[in-house]
Amino acid sequence: MTELQMHTSTAVELRDVVHIFGSKQAQVRALDGVDIRFARGSWTAVMGPSGSGKSTLLHCAAGLERPTSGRVMLGDHDLAGASERELTQLRRQDVGFVFQSFNLLGSLTAEQNVALPLRLAGQKVSMTNVRQILTDVGLGDRFRHRPRELSGGQQQRVAIARAMVTRPAVLFADEPTGALDSRSARTVLALLRSMVRSARQTIVMVTHDPVVAASADSVVFLNDGRIVDRLIQPSVREVTDRLAALEA
Repeated sequence: MTELQMHTSTAVELRDVVHIFGSKQAQVRALDGVDIRFARGSWTAVMGPSGSGKSTLLHCAAGLERPTSGRVMLGDHDLAGASERELTQLRRQDVGFVFQSFNLLGSLTAEQNVALPLRLAGQKVSMTNVRQILTDVGLGDRFRHRPRELSGGQQQRVAIARAMVTRPAVLFADEPTGALDSRSARTVLALLRSMVRSARQTIVMVTHDPVVAASADSVVFLNDGRIVDRLIQPSVREVTDRLAALEA
């Protein structure tokens, strides 16, 4: 557990966050006064119609983009006021990323891909720990396999192991099951659930799939850059109906 995780029960908080793209003549208000907090040890799915601000919320919360106004707190750290060097350090230590495209390096083995964040951060690499993390995600017999030798579901589990190797306070996931078949998707979702239950991992996940969203503890709905609803432990039907109403 990192220092950030020990000192606060809130993993991430957005306070009146506004994010505007474009010039004055063609401005797009991607986020329009968003207020939301994500508790440590929670799993939240973010949904909404195309262009509602889902990815922008994820990027601002993770420190990948700076909001036009408002505050983004990662634990006790104000990302909006952090320098680029501070942001880089926080992303390396306290933030993990998992994307639909896996983003594994094809020339590296599974264990080398997982160890990469530690090497980039200048940290000592324990291959014993790296292999344990791969074992934890069900790939104990795939240490030396390269991405082309793994299925899509296995590649995504390598990506999750890579995101978790630094023991981040928050794992951000953008459509983590979007490129997977239904069986592989269920395996990945079960893995994410076990991380929340056993390690009190905080997960913020963007998805368009109601089945995937219903796996989370809560689902937040965005429309036109604003949070318009939040469901706690909803059924797939409830998520589907709410999303359909927004897209109508």
